[in-house]
Amino acid sequence: MQVDYVIIGSGLTGAVIARLLVDAGRSVVVVERRGHVGGNIHDQVHPCGIRYHTYGPHYFRTSDEEVWALVNRFAEFYPFEAVVKCYIDGVYENWPIAASYIRQTVGLHWEPEFRGKPSNFEEAALSMMPRVIYEKFVKPYNEKQWGVPPCQLAADLCRRFDVREDDDPRLTPQAKYQGLPLHGYTAMIEAMLADIPVVLHCDWLKYRHSFLASKMYIFTGPIDELFGYRYGRLKYRAQRRELEYLSDVPWRQPVVQVNYPQHASGPQLRTIEWKHLLPSHYAQRIQGTLITRETPFTPEDPNQYEYPFPDEENRRLYERYRELAEKTPNLLVCGRLGEYRYYDMDHAIGRAMALARQLLRSSC
Repeated sequence: MQVDYVIIGSGLTGAVIARLLVDAGRSVVVVERRGHVGGNIHDQVHPCGIRYHTYGPHYFRTSDEEVWALVNRFAEFYPFEAVVKCYIDGVYENWPIAASYIRQTVGLHWEPEFRGKPSNFEEAALSMMPRVIYEKFVKPYNEKQWGVPPCQLAADLCRRFDVREDDDPRLTPQAKYQGLPLHGYTAMIEAMLADIPVVLHCDWLKYRHSFLASKMYIFTGPIDELFGYRYGRLKYRAQRRELEYLSDVPWRQPVVQVNYPQHASGPQLRTIEWKHLLPSHYAQRIQGTLITRETPFTPEDPNQYEYPFPDEENRRLYERYRELAEKTPNLLVCGRLGEYRYYDMDHAIGRAMALARQLLRSSC
């Protein structure tokens, strides 16, 4: 099979690039080694009628008009704003942390523990809060999530949370548009890929010679795997997920997501109650509830990779692979695993749109 572009991976990055290239008149084939499209935003419906996200919760939010317009082209969204709680000392507390909680805990005139330029995650977190708060909410959570002391993690990991001056419980109140696709993310990706050839259950790394690109190969999988781990393996983390249907429990927890930072809560990092994601009128008709428990681990199988590891050693190793990719003709490596960085969904879409435009300009 020969086309202009061969796209490896049908997640958000691959699907958006494929759609925009085909819209511009280019020929494309998408190759996916899993048995479904959508990558890690894949979802499905449990027999009880509750939709759940196969690889953990995905809350869509953006303030980008162009990104919002694109996703609404392929799905109807209903309003949803995620609220997350932390189970701390037997009580559900807001996450991100409310400044009022800090004042109640340590007094009105609190100051951050660390001053100066942080050199690691622990110092960055302590530059935002007192130590007692850090040790309750942040330190044990990240020990569970990453499996190492927080002082070994990169300082910029702290960009993913903040300390709230108000008590707004919403996870991302600043986002202009927040919602979920009415028929799920998988249906949205399927609509995005409609009329585009998609080959499922096919590992392009094994059968790459069966797919010929006259212009470019666009690879959205793990960059180290692409090059046969030539310089060694990048480190990733993932979650083991235990799904449980509780037929006689109408609701189990107060919000969709509860984090369990403290080690006393066991190895689980968070629980998701999927019924909270449903439109309220539909949720009221559902018997029972559906829970996912997530426990972090270090995967060996590339199909299980989820979170690039945020430390300096892996950043340096990734840079070696990036340089190798840039020297390889007719190759673009992109996406969360390809660029070895965490992207929220809207940022992944925006990045994919920008890359598609660059490809079209360069091929004119």
